[in-house]
Amino acid sequence: MLKCYKKDYFRPQFVREQWTDLNGEWQFAFDDCNEGKRKAYFSAFPASAKTIIVPYSYETPASGIADETAHSVVWYKRTFRTQKLDGDKRYLINFEGADYFTEVWVNGVLVGSHEGGNCRFTVDATDYLVAKGDNVLVVRCQDSLDTTQPRGKQRWLKNSFGCWYVQTTGIWKPVWSEVVSAARLSRVKFTPNVDNSTVRTDFEFTEQALGGEVETVISLGDVEVSRTRIAINRLNLTQVTDLRCDAFDFKVRLWHPCDPALYDAQFTLYKDGKPVDKVGSYFGMRKIETDEKGIRLNNSPIYLKMILAQNYWAHSGYTMPDEAAAERDIAFAKAAGFNGLRIHQKIEDERFLALCDTEGMLIWGEFPAAYEFCDVAVKRTVAEWTDALVQQYNHPSIIAWVPFNESWGLPGVFTDPAMQQFTCGIYGLTKAYDPMRPVITNDGWEHTVSDIITLHDYDGVVETMDKRYADGLKAILDNRVAHGNYKYAFAQGYSYKGQPIIISEYGGIALEKDNGWGYNGKAKNADELISKYADLTACIKRMDNVWGYCYTQLTDTYQEVNGLLDAEHNPKFDLGRIKEINDK
Repeated sequence: MLKCYKKDYFRPQFVREQWTDLNGEWQFAFDDCNEGKRKAYFSAFPASAKTIIVPYSYETPASGIADETAHSVVWYKRTFRTQKLDGDKRYLINFEGADYFTEVWVNGVLVGSHEGGNCRFTVDATDYLVAKGDNVLVVRCQDSLDTTQPRGKQRWLKNSFGCWYVQTTGIWKPVWSEVVSAARLSRVKFTPNVDNSTVRTDFEFTEQALGGEVETVISLGDVEVSRTRIAINRLNLTQVTDLRCDAFDFKVRLWHPCDPALYDAQFTLYKDGKPVDKVGSYFGMRKIETDEKGIRLNNSPIYLKMILAQNYWAHSGYTMPDEAAAERDIAFAKAAGFNGLRIHQKIEDERFLALCDTEGMLIWGEFPAAYEFCDVAVKRTVAEWTDALVQQYNHPSIIAWVPFNESWGLPGVFTDPAMQQFTCGIYGLTKAYDPMRPVITNDGWEHTVSDIITLHDYDGVVETMDKRYADGLKAILDNRVAHGNYKYAFAQGYSYKGQPIIISEYGGIALEKDNGWGYNGKAKNADELISKYADLTACIKRMDNVWGYCYTQLTDTYQEVNGLLDAEHNPKFDLGRIKEINDK
């Protein structure tokens, strides 16, 4: 059992004791004329303000507003109290996600801003607090239907269409505060080395920590594995720890879906001999690699049986309602015999990823697409993708990165050298920060450099699929025929290098009774759907050099009703019947 993991703590891999949940009721105002700054809403909030429940976007029923109309500027306000901060303590306010450009005022003073709708950012409010009475926190978020913004499955037209859904505006992930020391640990990065039984820890410290020491205690269950203490003589330090311990049969416990063993890591920073900062974290010892021999986890072959998870909820939209909702979804996926989730076009709440770590659910980490190619879109994608890598790197459940999907935002990548170089550049950037995970550069088709070749196939006719892959897979990989008579597997100038193959989207079968659409039409009833699933999945399992699949999809999502679960995330039928097929 992990000691450092805290239920419902919003940053589960970097835990401190002193924190405050700032979610709940806030005042809220639309600013369609964009006059809030001129009218100083940050000092005098409009009297006509509504009430909103943070962290749910105003478009959702959970927010208490449920207005799906696009509003480009929104404002939030709430009050909070703090005790007098001792010594060099700092008061930080963390935003897990606010879409798209956010500005933050405390007691009428602008204390920070952030561009990007998907990742965590932090502002330091210390110097603007009042020790007695209420402090006023005001947030302005500006969003748009601009297709240069990384927006994933958020629509950019007035109404939902195809597989794009209601936009998400403003705060959509938790807001919380913490009291920290000026001398503190800023970040840790864990890199396991399964072959050497070591873990590399990269530390980042604030400047005030220089001259201090950091103690690291690594344990597994009740067994202390390692205790070290090193001097902080620079802002970035690296430590390599041997994890071999005679208390365990094979000296080191590896993380695996069948045995998701996690090591606790407790860090204490000392300054002048006194503890000034404590952080709890965890990591998993696992290795993922791909080559012409296939996909291996911890040096053993693994076949991926994944399901696409868009992680929208009928009541709360893009926002995960709570950990219980995440636990249910993961449990349902496991009950259906899947060992992985492809979290589609979303930087998910870290609590969800932490539950995948503890439950042994494999994850593909995917980035929300922009929908045009220009300098602005490139700049925005690079900035947010880098933030996403840093934020999610330590989760052992993430075994692959997917920066692009189906050439979204790269409409001419088949022939355009600039678009091709962009995908190659993102591949290189990702590998520079994380050389241990495979990168799927353009999931589904028109690959450039990629560690796995992924194909999307919604044909739905087993005989056609059998012929395509039994007789025609080589032609697809040689770019002699378009995959599914639609798109080529590779961009021009790029070719197959023996990588493992995954059918990373297929199926998409809806039920006739459901109001909406599916990729493969509608089955008359559950028996027919399950029969189609069995036939399509068996077809994939017969394919040579194909190392897994990802079925579309886990839940119904707005107008797209091809989930195994409905929009309320309840199973449509006995998931054990799907498990029997997956287990064959």
